[in-house]
Amino acid sequence: MAAAVSMALLGIALAQSWLGPAVDRGGAFCEAARDAVVRQPANTFSNLGFVIAGLAIAHRVTRHGSGGMPRSLATAYTILVVLLGPGSAAMHASESTFGGHLDLYSMYFLASFALAYAVSRLLTLGTSGFVALFGAGLGVCTVAEFQSVDVPVLMTMGNAVFASMLLAGLFVELVLRRRGTERLDLRWGVASVVTLAVAFAIWSMGKDGGALCDPESWLQPHAVWHAMDAGAAWFLYRYWASMSP
Repeated sequence: MAAAVSMALLGIALAQSWLGPAVDRGGAFCEAARDAVVRQPANTFSNLGFVIAGLAIAHRVTRHGSGGMPRSLATAYTILVVLLGPGSAAMHASESTFGGHLDLYSMYFLASFALAYAVSRLLTLGTSGFVALFGAGLGVCTVAEFQSVDVPVLMTMGNAVFASMLLAGLFVELVLRRRGTERLDLRWGVASVVTLAVAFAIWSMGKDGGALCDPESWLQPHAVWHAMDAGAAWFLYRYWASMSP
């Protein structure tokens, strides 16, 4: 339902120009803008990977349960992964300011979830504690989103906070593993981290002027970043779902 509704709303918003005028938001990610409803087609349609990953998670939860992860949180994570697709596509399709906000907030939701879930398990806070941490994470991201600061490599303060929250979540997961009160299949965690690291390298080299940038190519490095991130999100779910005492 979340996939169908969000994709339909995005299609209508693009057709009706609800996202606002193009201001080259996301234009730094190499692909030449087309004079069309979808301005960056490769960078836009590659976001279907997130929708597919989210639907794959939903299918697994339905068929096999959520393993050691609370079903309510597994469902919430599924929705967040799905929303990464239309959120990011909104920016690349419209290159508008509002589309850019949708892109970043879809990322903020995921990073806040990952960090809040790790910390709530570390401190045994339960669902209410998770919700409070998740809200706090979004608050920090919101402040960062509206800071006009150029950050080396990561470009914006929002991107920097997103990356910092993911790294903080990884650190807490390592602390949890060292504590030994949970058992998780490390292979899925390593697969997620390695995939994300390689994707980040491609993201870095795929910006305007980067070694992998070819503005007219239909194979865009930023599109590869989307596809690999979708895989990393799937691997991360499998890691969490493998949890046992």
